[in-house]
Amino acid sequence: MQTFKLFDKSSAYSPFYAMLIVTRFQLLYFVLLMPMYLVQPYMIWGILLMGVLSHLNILVLSKYFSTRFAQNGYEGFTELLSEPLIRIFSFFGLGFIFIKMTVITLSYMDIVNQYIFPYLSTNWLIVILMLTSLYIASQGMSKTIRFVVIVFFCTVWIPLMYVPFTFPPYASIYDLFPLIPKEIPHQTWKGLLIIWSSLSGPEYLICFLPWFKPQQKMFKYLSIANAYTIVEYIGLFVATLLFFGPNLLRTSHLPVINMIRYLQTVVFERIDVILISAHMFLFIYANALFLLCFYGGARILMKRVLLPTRLTGFIWCSIFLILGITVINYWFWKPGRGIQLNSWQYFQVWMQAISFFIVPSFLWMVSKIKGRSA
Repeated sequence: MQTFKLFDKSSAYSPFYAMLIVTRFQLLYFVLLMPMYLVQPYMIWGILLMGVLSHLNILVLSKYFSTRFAQNGYEGFTELLSEPLIRIFSFFGLGFIFIKMTVITLSYMDIVNQYIFPYLSTNWLIVILMLTSLYIASQGMSKTIRFVVIVFFCTVWIPLMYVPFTFPPYASIYDLFPLIPKEIPHQTWKGLLIIWSSLSGPEYLICFLPWFKPQQKMFKYLSIANAYTIVEYIGLFVATLLFFGPNLLRTSHLPVINMIRYLQTVVFERIDVILISAHMFLFIYANALFLLCFYGGARILMKRVLLPTRLTGFIWCSIFLILGITVINYWFWKPGRGIQLNSWQYFQVWMQAISFFIVPSFLWMVSKIKGRSA
């Protein structure tokens, strides 16, 4: 049986890579839906509020990152929570990763099928996307982490495409008012939930922390990443609001993509196709990292974490994920109708929101208690 090094730690990376990973994770799919759940101009304050709360959450997460438990990887986790408890958490973590991969993959495939390949089976698109992620993940965790630089530069230009929509003749400045509501609608919590769920992503660094340099000031880099994402969220929301207006925005499905269809150049007629294709880098990269996390969690669950990684085990995990996503797509997945999310997407929104809130606080509190008793 062939042995290959998926989790080799030959070098430690700057937290700059962690910053790039967080900015890309926070742009996965739901940011494309966010404006139609915010609608009103005063929800700009909602984005800022969730941004401040996420900064506090990142501060708590960074405090855990500075402990010796976080830097020691699996050994640190076993010292912190005990091996049986780690296996229980790994079991639930595998389900969490599988659902997240399923939702972001199938949601993106719906977009590709709707705007680019309407007559091509989504099952083939899923296989192509997952095989590409499989190839990147097979290069190992170290190279996959470095690949974020390419992903960043391939997608960082996307928000610039929306700048023309903030000026006439596309924009109407009156759509930015009122910035202070007379009363807060009872449905506002849904928009805040979508924002908070979209800001999740920093908690996944728990799985990658051993590959970063120890004793670095992670909070500075993660706060920069979070602030950068907040600026992007506000920019996209303002652009869609100025273009559609609140009344039309509430009924527009995928407004972030639909408005790009109104842009045309001498060279490119369908700029929305370029935009959707560029987003593919985000989904391929995220699935590659999640695939490595899934394989690592399976090794913990099966008590093989101290044994060398095997190509066969990695392939079997990949086959399980590809078949699982394909089966759900064929029998259980129904694309959201209009502005409504389907049940899988709603479940994913709640899972992301809860995990982003609980995981940093739980790990920091346990490490604090464990440190005092040591």
